[in-house]
Order: sequence, then structure tokens, then C-alpha cells
Amino acid sequence: MALLKANDGIAPEAFSTLRKKVHDYLYDELIPMEKEQGLTHETRFERAQLEQGWRRSYELGIYGANLPLEHGGMGLSIDQLCTLKTDCTRSNAALYGCVLGENGGPMRIGYIVNSATAEQMEEFFRPVARGERAGCFAMTEPQAGSDAMRIKTSAVKDGDDYIINGHKQFITASRTADFAIILTVTDPDAGANGVTAFLVDAASEGYEIRGHYLPMSGQHIDNDIHLTNVRVPARNILGGLGNGFKLGMERININRLLQCPTMLGHAEFALDQAIDYAHRRVQFGKPIAEFQAIQHMLADMKTANYAAHAMIHEAAAKADRGEDIRSEASMCKVFIAENSFQVADKAIQIHGSIGMTQSHPVEWVFRRLRMFRILTGSSEIQRNTIGKGISKNWRKANPDQVEGQQ
Repeated sequence: MALLKANDGIAPEAFSTLRKKVHDYLYDELIPMEKEQGLTHETRFERAQLEQGWRRSYELGIYGANLPLEHGGMGLSIDQLCTLKTDCTRSNAALYGCVLGENGGPMRIGYIVNSATAEQMEEFFRPVARGERAGCFAMTEPQAGSDAMRIKTSAVKDGDDYIINGHKQFITASRTADFAIILTVTDPDAGANGVTAFLVDAASEGYEIRGHYLPMSGQHIDNDIHLTNVRVPARNILGGLGNGFKLGMERININRLLQCPTMLGHAEFALDQAIDYAHRRVQFGKPIAEFQAIQHMLADMKTANYAAHAMIHEAAAKADRGEDIRSEASMCKVFIAENSFQVADKAIQIHGSIGMTQSHPVEWVFRRLRMFRILTGSSEIQRNTIGKGISKNWRKANPDQVEGQQ
């Protein structure tokens, strides 16, 4: 049930064409439309607005490009996908998530399609790839965040169906989703092997969206899903009975890596803004970019982004070879989350008072990047994962040097 397979992606010429297509859509259509309509990152977007972006991206041949060829996508490599994600976020478009389908679209589903049956593909995932339906992934619960084994949402077999009860919290894109991938406990005594993923239609009786959260970024993206005696057919089990925990963990590993180009894109935008402002802002008779203090900040920002770029593409290349990237994804996540935030902090410092104003884009990027030190696993959890990987590799390399047997 491996989600990742060896993947060379598409030819360089085809990828260059796709990248230009994404650029033109962002800067020639999407951003001008947002300015005309006064849309910002903090706008509460309705489903119709998002769907308009999805459909247009699909018309242009962009939407769903991350999906495998056999599932209606272009079969991009993870490395290529990381480049496109950085490009989209660097534009600072309020609806950048609609271009590749992060707002409930193909990016939200991702490599989970490799675990779907043919029937599930037709009912749930192919419509997502066309921008007709949207989905979300629901694992987090009030008592189960970083510790996914504390999941309490239950699924009890009843004839040919399962009855699901539980509460999922902080579920991104759930408000506008047509269905959710719900992680449930089907066998409380089986530990990780007792967790099963279900495809649950949002129109099901007992399925309810509640809990409107407004994070510090001001984005209207997270809600809770409450499930009360929701009846789901057994054919909606995704990836096989008892394989939900493994499916969720594999998704988290790749998702952690794919969060990194988003952070890098925000940091690149902050650097672009800081460079432009430093060369336009004149103090004491010359641009502040000529002051050594400013040059040093810009140099540190540029260096941090360069390092982030190198880490992302090294880890992505390993993932494209079908290798385990658990440690690499965590190293990328912790380093880029913390350093991208420092880039945004320096961008505000360079802008001075105007950079602290809520109407200024670097102030929003600062707030947004602060969140990533917690999203998709906190920095502390990433360090735990890295540390465990170090010990595991040492024990593997030194099987005869176990403590107490020297």
C-alpha cells in the first residue's frame, strides 16, 4: 500500500511550459481579479469562488497535475511539484491554493489516490481532479494531535455498513468539502492495526460542520467535523481494513515535505519585498540597501532561502526514488519553518513602521509563517522524529554494540 513510487516526472521542456502556464494564470488572471474584487488572504471565500478558480485551472491544464497519469494527472515528480508550489506561494495571490488544488482539491488528496479502488476513483477522486468535487483529510481530534494513536472516533460494523461516531478538530478545507477521509478506530484492541480510513460523504445524515476557527493568519480555513451515527458502506474503506494509521502516517511524511515549498514561497516573497523596499527607501541621502546593517540582513535572508531550497529538492529527489523520507521531511520541516519565520521577521525590520501595519503584505506573511512551526507537527515533534531516526540508524549500523552487552 505504498503511497510513493519511483517517479521521474515529466520532461524538462514540458515542465517549463507548465511552469509558465502557472505563472501566467497567477499574474495575468488571478491577481488582477483579486485586486479588482478586493479579495485578500483574510476573505471568507465561499465554495463558488473557490470552484471558479479550480475550474479555470483545470481548463488551463494545471489542476490535478500532481496526480499520477493513470488517475488523470500529469505525473509530476515531487521535485517538480515542490517548484510549482514555491512559485504559487511566492506570488502572494490570495487564491494561490486554487491553482494546484490545495483548498480541498488534488493537493489535499495527493498520493492517497494510489490506495483507492476503481469505484472510489470514479465516485470521489476523479471529480476532484476535474475541479467538480472537493475533499479533506480528517485525523486530528481534541485529544489526538501529534499523538495520532489517541484517535477516539469509532467505526462499528453493522451489516454491510459501518456506523461512525466522533469529533474531528481543526480540519483544513472541511467547510467547503464534499467528502472527508476520516480516520477511525475499527478494532480498539489492535493498536495501530485497528485504525481504518473511510471516505465519508459530507451530505450523510449525522455529518455536521461546526467550530469556526480564525487563526492568527486571518484565514477561514479550519473547522470541526462532528459525526453522529453516520452510516457508511464498507466499500468506502480506503486502503483496506486496519490500514488507516499507516496510510495517515505515509501521507503525513510527504505532506510535511510538501509544506516546505509553501513556507519557502512565503519567505521568497518576503525577501523580494525587502529587497525592493531597501532599494527604494532613501535615508540620509541614500537607499538603505547601501547600509551594511541592511545588507547583512538581506544576506542572511538570501542564505536561509538558498539552504531551504537545497534541502527541499534533496529530500524530494529521495522521495522520487521511492525511498523513506521520514527523517528528511522532519529536518526540512523544522529548519524551514524556523528559518522562514526569521526571514519574515527581518523583512519587517527592514520595512520599519510600515512593515508592522496590517495592510502591508509582509506583516501578513510574518503571521502566516509563525503558524508553520506548529502546523503539520510542531518543531518539537520534528526533532523527536529526527532523534529517533539517528538512534535507529546507529543501532542498525552497530548491531553488536547494544548497551549493556559491551
